[in-house]
Amino acid sequence: MMNKAKQNNAAANDQAINIILNSLDALVYVSDIHTYELLYLNDYGISVWGSAKDKKCYQILQSGQHAPCQFCTNHKLLDAEGNPAGVYVWEFQNTQNGRWYQCRDQAIRWTDGRLVRIEIATDITDRKHIEHELMLAKAQAEKQADTDELTQLNNRRAFFNLGRQVVHQMYRTRQTLSIIMFDLDHFKRINDQWGHATGDAALIHVSQLAQKTVRASDILARLGGEEFGVLLPNATPEQAKLQAERMRSEFEQQAFQFNGRMIQCTASFGISSINLATAHHELEPQDLLETLLNSADQAMMRAKQAGRNRVCELSCPLQSNLA
Repeated sequence: MMNKAKQNNAAANDQAINIILNSLDALVYVSDIHTYELLYLNDYGISVWGSAKDKKCYQILQSGQHAPCQFCTNHKLLDAEGNPAGVYVWEFQNTQNGRWYQCRDQAIRWTDGRLVRIEIATDITDRKHIEHELMLAKAQAEKQADTDELTQLNNRRAFFNLGRQVVHQMYRTRQTLSIIMFDLDHFKRINDQWGHATGDAALIHVSQLAQKTVRASDILARLGGEEFGVLLPNATPEQAKLQAERMRSEFEQQAFQFNGRMIQCTASFGISSINLATAHHELEPQDLLETLLNSADQAMMRAKQAGRNRVCELSCPLQSNLA
């Protein structure tokens, strides 16, 4: 009678546990840690993946698996002596249905004494979609923070952020760094004569032409208004001058049409360079960029004073300190 009562109690307990596990809105399964045989699959699992009878866990729960999964966490569930090591939590996109799950895995002793893996996997697909959308929104916001809205070039903030990285690299390799500044000639006249929409079209036009001429490693930016800058890593003054002349010529030759008018834009260019091979000490990247930019700006003003639509050079004042 006593044994019968114990059996009834055990059966009642098993039934209660089964009711609890089948009420969960999550996958619960148990598999042998060594043979991968599925010993238990709750109703949620059966409704998604089908019957577990005489199946290995990788055969029913994953897609196209004929052997244990490479991403199986069984080895993480046991300590060095082969005993249960506690709960391991991870996130995974199921290969069968493409949905994301947060998995809580643990090694335990089964009723017959063998080691098994129990996993409780909760569907977190909606959360992952929200996280992905937030990540895209963050990336877009960061891009917008570094992008000039009108021309889609780098803005001044991006120019200096990227420029600091370039300066560090140039210091390491001891190369020459050059900056080109250019400013559209008589831009106010374009706005006054034909309106700001035409002025915006002119800025977009020269931005597109400049993008076609710069190297992939160059950093082209709209610094403000009608002023632009190009940071040229590993470019000598001669190379920078050739680049500036190429842009100047493109602007001069490539007129654009807007509201039925053909409009020609020219620009004045200033160049400044520094040879970091002769540096005896490192300058602050921000200070070096500002100094180079100011020198290029002065050279650009000389180009305007000399008649516009030309290229002028000015040595960086820091160069003599680095000789």
